[in-house]
Amino acid sequence: MSDDSFSSEPISMLDAHRNTAKKAGMPPGSLIHVADFNEEDTRISVIDYGPIDIEEPSVETVEDLLKFREKDSITWVCLEGLKNVEITELIGKYFDIHPLVLEDILNTHQRPKFEEYDDYLYIVLKGLSLGEEEAEPGEFNVDYEQISILVLNDFVFTFKEWKDELFLPLIQRIRSSTGRIRTLGSDYLTYAILDTIIDQNFVLLDSMDERIDAIEEELLTDPTSDTLVSIQRLKRELINIRRSTSPQRELLSAILRSDHDLISEKIHIYFRDVFDHVLRISESVDSYRDMLAGLLDIYVSSVSNKMNEVMKILTVFASIFIPLTFIAGIYGMNFEYMPELRWKWSYPMIWVVFITLPAVLIIYFKKKKWL
Repeated sequence: MSDDSFSSEPISMLDAHRNTAKKAGMPPGSLIHVADFNEEDTRISVIDYGPIDIEEPSVETVEDLLKFREKDSITWVCLEGLKNVEITELIGKYFDIHPLVLEDILNTHQRPKFEEYDDYLYIVLKGLSLGEEEAEPGEFNVDYEQISILVLNDFVFTFKEWKDELFLPLIQRIRSSTGRIRTLGSDYLTYAILDTIIDQNFVLLDSMDERIDAIEEELLTDPTSDTLVSIQRLKRELINIRRSTSPQRELLSAILRSDHDLISEKIHIYFRDVFDHVLRISESVDSYRDMLAGLLDIYVSSVSNKMNEVMKILTVFASIFIPLTFIAGIYGMNFEYMPELRWKWSYPMIWVVFITLPAVLIIYFKKKKWL
């Protein structure tokens, strides 16, 4: 199945819940594809390599993979698109994979984890990438893709939700290299795959850092209600990122603690390097969460300061006109005996008071630094 075309159409949250509900009441190990988008086809790509030779055959069926079991080489099988449940089922049949593992592969709502079996290892985690388009101006979109990895003695299977070029740099390394990656086993290939997936998070976090800097600059110049919306959206997306990346620490710790025969002792140092990357990502996510909380406080303070400035101006005007209103109210009363009303200079004198009093108050306010 080598059709390179790819079509992914998002579906509603209600449809996603309906897809998950399909499994309700079904026995364990029932193979139902559960995903949050629709896809058209499944593509199988294969790279079979050794220290000297490399082969990238065209594969149409799962049966075509069986011939590589007899070769003394490492075979990497990548499935992109999981809608064709039969392909996953046949892989489980020919390579003796437990039905519960196949069920987890097809259910794309798994928490990152690492599981050990007698003849293989199962790893599942989320691949994060920056969305190509923004749904709304200023919105930070992240695409979440579940990637499952089956590690056998001479085989590595990767199951991806959609077709992209995530593994293209790794494939280029395999094609052009006769060094470490071509001479080591499936455990090193597994390390390289995990490293590629996790390092994608650094690209995502760099973009988030730029977005946070832009929001911070906006807060210092002219914060608006749109600024608050951007902070809230970014904070919500960061929660989803943390939910996907935080369990990766536990996953890598489990791999480092493993004494399974499929993970040799000399490869542990490479998994420790990936673990360090996971720790850096986790720390960055936590720091961004604190920064967004600080930006939210700054926004609230900026709005309060702006309101205080407005209230200060209104208070100054009120302080100036209250005494003038008091004087005008006194002499606006309709008493018959008010001596000042018959005085020749009453009107000019009132204007002198009206002009002098605000001038004195303004000078006083400036001296007190209230203006």
